[in-house]
Amino acid sequence: MSALPQFAPARDDVALVLLGNGVVGGALLHLLATPAAAGVRLVGVANSSRQICDVDGIATESVAPALAAAPHHRNDDQLLDVLAASAAARRVIVDATASSDTAGQHAQWLASGYDVVTANKDAAAGSAHTSSALRAACIRGTTTYGDAATVGAGLPILSTLRRLRGCGDRLLALEGVFSGSLSWLFNQYDGTRPFSALLREARAWGYTEPDPRVDLGGADVARKLVILARAAGHAIEVEDVAVENLVPDALRAVDVETFVRRADELDAAIEARRAEAQAQGRLLRHLAALDEDGHARVGVFTVPRDHPAARLGGTDNLFALTTQRYRSRPLVIQGPGAGAEVTAQALLGDVLSVRGL
Repeated sequence: MSALPQFAPARDDVALVLLGNGVVGGALLHLLATPAAAGVRLVGVANSSRQICDVDGIATESVAPALAAAPHHRNDDQLLDVLAASAAARRVIVDATASSDTAGQHAQWLASGYDVVTANKDAAAGSAHTSSALRAACIRGTTTYGDAATVGAGLPILSTLRRLRGCGDRLLALEGVFSGSLSWLFNQYDGTRPFSALLREARAWGYTEPDPRVDLGGADVARKLVILARAAGHAIEVEDVAVENLVPDALRAVDVETFVRRADELDAAIEARRAEAQAQGRLLRHLAALDEDGHARVGVFTVPRDHPAARLGGTDNLFALTTQRYRSRPLVIQGPGAGAEVTAQALLGDVLSVRGL
């Protein structure tokens, strides 16, 4: 780390510390080197074990080699000191990690005067106490919590839901496909190939997590649904969501490779449900659903062939909002719900919104 200067550096709009330089963080670094990020000064980058910081700014192309050469050392206080010394109009911490410990610090950072932009769902979908602390920290000060990247990889679902509510509209129902991997699996699955074969293919393409049970278990979708439910005014917890786990009990505790090898044990039950749906002229889709009373469910639904989710392709996400003012036909938001570039763009969008752009 360079020594902090005796005189304040030239004032930028935004000074930024990035936590996490993995796939999403790396994509954000590329965007920070574009003209869209003019006025944003990168002053710190950290991964789980190393960090670099420089109050004068860090060139994005130097981050990877500089981190690789840095000593094994993480000190968040040091990163915050550099932000404090930046003399920028706004000081932003971007959380591109999946760390619950890092998410646990969001409210404290907000209360200390730092804006927080995040793709990490753990705070926004955490306990009601944690969620309330985030809101309270923003209300007490002038800081902003940018969470667009936590749901839908930046599709404008949270902003739309909040704007509708702010205009006095009321959510009557929300249905959606919140998982790119499960979207692809059920878009492809028509009975001509076993579900397990599609699952192995999705894993090979990188559509699923390395352990596909993370996707099939539904917990991540449930966290996204909680974030949306809270934006709609429902004070629910993750534990309140009825989640259907598609992994048979016998396969939940085995190692990953054993699960993948035995994945054909999923086939009979899912095929029976598909055949029953087909006999009714319907399709299987993995959905998250919320009603106007705040009841939430995640799992496999049968839908009519004219349902918005029936027309999905690829790994698209979909959010169908039925409100008092969109009652006869839902407001549908659809598009890529996963991917480093679109998620990084959502992060940058929230950083730029801190500047009022």
